[in-house]
Amino acid sequence: MASENYTSRAVMEALGSCCTNKYSEGSPGNRYYGGNVNIDEIEILCQERALAAIHLDSNKWGVNVQPLSGSPANSAVYDAILEPHDRIMYLDLAHGGHLSHGHMTPTRKVSSTSKYFTTMPYHLDDLTGRIDYHMLAKTASIFRPKLIIAGASAYPRDIDYARMRKVCFDHPTILILIICFSVLFLSGLVAASVLADPFEFSDIVTTTRFALKYLCPRGGMIFFKKESVHGIDLESAINKAVLPGRQGGPHNHTIAGLVVANCRAFANRLIEHQYKLVSGDSNNHLILVDLRPSGIDGARGEKILGMASITLNKNSVPGDKSAQVPGGIRIGTPAMTTRGLGEKEFELIADLIHEGVQISLEAKCLVLGTKVQDFTNFVSSPEFPLGEKVSDLRRKVEALATHYPISGI
Repeated sequence: MASENYTSRAVMEALGSCCTNKYSEGSPGNRYYGGNVNIDEIEILCQERALAAIHLDSNKWGVNVQPLSGSPANSAVYDAILEPHDRIMYLDLAHGGHLSHGHMTPTRKVSSTSKYFTTMPYHLDDLTGRIDYHMLAKTASIFRPKLIIAGASAYPRDIDYARMRKVCFDHPTILILIICFSVLFLSGLVAASVLADPFEFSDIVTTTRFALKYLCPRGGMIFFKKESVHGIDLESAINKAVLPGRQGGPHNHTIAGLVVANCRAFANRLIEHQYKLVSGDSNNHLILVDLRPSGIDGARGEKILGMASITLNKNSVPGDKSAQVPGGIRIGTPAMTTRGLGEKEFELIADLIHEGVQISLEAKCLVLGTKVQDFTNFVSSPEFPLGEKVSDLRRKVEALATHYPISGI
């Protein structure tokens, strides 16, 4: 799963420590409850290490480490810098964006962001599968957003933050929020200088702590410039938006380059199997596979692969009409890289996924109904004629996984 990784034994021990007993509304040195001397030290240490991990100057950048996860971190930023009905531009969900960025359909405002703010998506170029920066700039000049979100959930390419920043320079009223993985996922690669540094061009960066490099407990972080931006004191506004604006006390027990190489080997092997990758390849930690040319959809593929102990997620791809029955699957390399797998092993994983997709195609031809539920009922039945094929694939998958134990367990 692209958004998952394994944490360490030290983290699991901290999660079960006495820190979970303490209530600590407020910030270090300014709590609403007494007895938080040790909690203050822990939170300050977390802030210092978060800034140091990404090589940020603490005189220029600050960080709030209290958000309970990525989406609440995003929401806190919106609260901090926007007024109701202000305009936001974001990457469309079917083109790789995240639900919390403002997703809506022609008939429904799905994300609460689109309910409270006026949102407008930008898209990928139909030919290249990459962000259409020219059209983004053109749309921004007409729509005049107050905020552009430069981030994604299922975009397998590096983002050109400099071009997005230029849009903001051309229209000085626009701020830029870089959401590195909005539940996202790239901060370890940025810290390791594998991907472009968003901090050079952003005003605010949000991320999840459960990221590639850090193997941290779940939670979110908001990095912000300490200087005033468009007259907004970001530090004060963001801290107030987190508490008391969005949540109460933090969860104290959670505060306490190889990936890309594996992903490239993985992608190349899938291409050898004639799969279509959105944007044609990947230069980060995830791969987005468009299964439609293979004759299957992401929902059916996910079901069979899950039965074979391969965990991934169905995912929208450009041109999809339904998020419930999307055309793609999203696959990530962080978790199995953490367990010690290398490029050769990821090529084998690609072979196993291909085998599972072929079983999905066979099953689709055998089932009588056309709905996904018909497919699910058919493959879940004790009389499923391809059950032995699935079992054989599961044995291969589990035999591979057994050689690479989970970190910390």
